[in-house]
Amino acid sequence: MFATLLTRHTEMTRHIEMLDALYKYATEGIVVVNKEGVIVMLNPKALEIFGYNDSELPGKKIECLIPSRLSKSHVSNRDEYSANPHARGMGGSLDLFAKRKDGSEFPVEISLSPFKTSEGEFIMSFVIDITERKKHEDIIREANQQIHTLNAELEERVNQRTQELAKAISKVERSQAEVMRALQKEKELNNMKSQFVTVASHEFRTPLATILSSASLIGKYPLEEDEPKRLKHIQRIKSAVTNLTEILNDFLSIGKLEEGRIHSVTVHINLPEFLQSILSQISLICKEGQKIRYAYEGPSEAWVDNQLLRNVLLNLLSNAIKYSEPNTSIHFTILNSPTEIQITVRDEGMGIPEKDQLHIFDRFFRADNAGNIQGTGLGLNIVKNYVDLMKGTISFTSNEKKGTIFQVHIPNQYPINY
Repeated sequence: MFATLLTRHTEMTRHIEMLDALYKYATEGIVVVNKEGVIVMLNPKALEIFGYNDSELPGKKIECLIPSRLSKSHVSNRDEYSANPHARGMGGSLDLFAKRKDGSEFPVEISLSPFKTSEGEFIMSFVIDITERKKHEDIIREANQQIHTLNAELEERVNQRTQELAKAISKVERSQAEVMRALQKEKELNNMKSQFVTVASHEFRTPLATILSSASLIGKYPLEEDEPKRLKHIQRIKSAVTNLTEILNDFLSIGKLEEGRIHSVTVHINLPEFLQSILSQISLICKEGQKIRYAYEGPSEAWVDNQLLRNVLLNLLSNAIKYSEPNTSIHFTILNSPTEIQITVRDEGMGIPEKDQLHIFDRFFRADNAGNIQGTGLGLNIVKNYVDLMKGTISFTSNEKKGTIFQVHIPNQYPINY
């Protein structure tokens, strides 16, 4: 019996020594307070943390270790905790601060463990000074902030550089596109020059040969009774000169259109008088027996570009004459309204083959059935461009060996600044 009690006493003594060692040498500060918040005991580490001697804190309220700015709220928090004591781990979302003997504040982590003895209810607090940790956290947070700022600046620089590169690429692409357009334009001009040389050499040959032939033959008819023969050759020369003039005008018009030198200028005209002058001019080239059947309807006043309109009408009417046989009719109809001039030119000529109709307004294009009839293939292309400049439209229908109908619609309106 005595041996058993001795053994138990020895074990109890060993446990007390171990607990005392844990208490004295713990790396965490330990503060024990009673239910009223009075400090009962502290371990050496707690005294070291708070900067007190052994006898200075026991018997004092725990609020002496709390910053003054927080002590009032701590009393109510302590009372609330005492009413419902429970174990609370360290950390969490709380930012806790303690106060040293010299009044300085420092950040802490605190865990609470309530317990009871025969002497009453107590609360044991484990306190860790986390000043160094906070410093390192601040350093890390500052470093992260710097990294974030640097990343943001880098992203901004990258975005800025990307935008600059995009602008530079766009500028290069625009320059390339402009160069390609210029090269294409140059190519088209060179092609046009080549076609001009080809067409001119062919089209000029016949009228020039006619002029030379008729000029030399006139000299062989000096007598008065030869007057009809002389007049015949003079008329041939005039016709050839007119033909040459038309060819040159076509090429000059194309050149001006390419250079953007032709613009539509709306003027006020007496449309019937204007059309009569065109009929007088075009009748000179009619073939034997050809008749121009002219019809006009509407008021006499019109607002239109008279120069462009003249070229359009002369071209359409001369084509109708050129591609029709003698003793046929060309129907020329005008309907003038306050908003629009409708023009119809209908012939009874050879017509345009269906396979060629898609290209009839293309530059230098001539239908297969044009044969040896003189022409540059520019007339209808010029007509289309002139009609477009006047903001009008042109269309046609054609049946081979039956004839062609061209319809032109041109706005008839007061100019904006009139």
